[in-house]
Amino acid sequence: MRLNIEIKRIQIMKSILIPLIILMLCTALPAGAAVFSQNPPDTDGIDTDGDGIVDNDHIYLHMSAGDGFVNMADGRLMYMFGFGNATGIPDGMVMMEQMLGSEFPAPTIKVREGQKLYLNLTNVGMMLRPDLFDPHSVHWHGFPNAAPFFDGVPDASITINMMSTFTYFYNIIEPGTFMWHCHVEATEHMQMGMLGNLYVLPKQDMSAPATSLSGFIHEKGFKYTYNDEDGSTYYDVDFPIQLSAFDPDFHDASLNVQPLPFALMEDKYSMINGRGYPDTINPAVLWNTASDEGLMDRPSQPVNSLITAKQGEKILLRFSSLVTTHYYTVTVLGIPMKVIGTGARPLISPSGEHLFYDTASITLGGGEAKDIILDTSAVEPGTYFLYTTNMNYLSNNEEDFGGMMTEIVIDDPYPLQILSLIYNEDGSATLTCYEQPGKTVNIEWADGYTPTPSWNQVDNPALDRVHHGDGTWSWTDFGTDPEMLGLKPGDVLSRSYRVVVQ
Repeated sequence: MRLNIEIKRIQIMKSILIPLIILMLCTALPAGAAVFSQNPPDTDGIDTDGDGIVDNDHIYLHMSAGDGFVNMADGRLMYMFGFGNATGIPDGMVMMEQMLGSEFPAPTIKVREGQKLYLNLTNVGMMLRPDLFDPHSVHWHGFPNAAPFFDGVPDASITINMMSTFTYFYNIIEPGTFMWHCHVEATEHMQMGMLGNLYVLPKQDMSAPATSLSGFIHEKGFKYTYNDEDGSTYYDVDFPIQLSAFDPDFHDASLNVQPLPFALMEDKYSMINGRGYPDTINPAVLWNTASDEGLMDRPSQPVNSLITAKQGEKILLRFSSLVTTHYYTVTVLGIPMKVIGTGARPLISPSGEHLFYDTASITLGGGEAKDIILDTSAVEPGTYFLYTTNMNYLSNNEEDFGGMMTEIVIDDPYPLQILSLIYNEDGSATLTCYEQPGKTVNIEWADGYTPTPSWNQVDNPALDRVHHGDGTWSWTDFGTDPEMLGLKPGDVLSRSYRVVVQ
């Protein structure tokens, strides 16, 4: 009975204070008075990021800081603090658009060495906790600030009060995998969700085609983790993998205006990129169910963790951890892991010696980052799992078979896709499909139909094979009798068949 009375009291308080604070935000200030973002143009006439363009080296982002909701993989609605992406929203609309607009994890920041980042942060306040006047900050974890002013640590730099905006400036000089988070009351704000992925691409990506990197020949579109000068950190596809975890009791205490149980903090939802399995492999942006609290549902989990590649490609996994309570050990079942960097630094000695190492697992604590290469050259196409070996964290609270796990899908590099199989006017039949280098394509017919032998031998010189510039090829069998199938020239084949690639 006492608990019910307390809950009712809190609900009554919120029903009075929430409309009051909205009224204050909407009417007490002139439009745009609280938000002033700075986006100075790039006018120095110098190309600093290596792409050959002199006026595009400035990057502008606008983030909001406030509260919101996010759903766990078992469906539970969780109150959170977080950052939201206000980039492109007019300054005068940021307060209204971004209240309860927090995302988990925070929007991913991806920039390139040589660029200059202007990051505007607007504190939109805590709509569901109008009694809180917490300032917020941006801390780029591991960034080599020349001065502490933009570092985000409260005792050495500025923090941003509610309804205020501050512009952080970063002259980006080092590539690597970093992370970012709020550093105000860091344990509380990070546990509540104010953290995100951040990584910097190296200028070596922009090298001229045919450039020799100690014998490794760079071509347009090649990508590297670092400026390695020898191609040793080359990769084909990359994915950020940020470890995080929530304690539901801590979040509930914050929502219900209760003392926060710091000493009793125990994470029960272990996640990758803000989701527990199987939500980690859902490619869609996930919306919360804030309507359960009488509010509007909003997109709150934009980052999935499904890792996809073609056989033979190298996968770069950009691991980071901002967990406030535990170390986590992570492994990939069936694919060797090579560690090539740690703490946004390549594992290369001053003399150029590679200190890369192969491992079956890595262990990360809060604030640590590692760069991992998965070479799929000898990996069969199929689905593999990346997960924590701490088995008690492979659950979504009380729901088993979830938590800190995702899937790696390795596809056949040359999947067969039939574009057409038709009969021609001269009585021949032509199959057109995507090219299959080094493969033999056979067709197995249904209903016991047996065509001329050459039809089942795609590499038979008797066939007329044509390669097309769009990556497809076609081949024609002049021994096929269309009358046996009851078709006329130009008809698409309707008889059942199965295409086999060997």
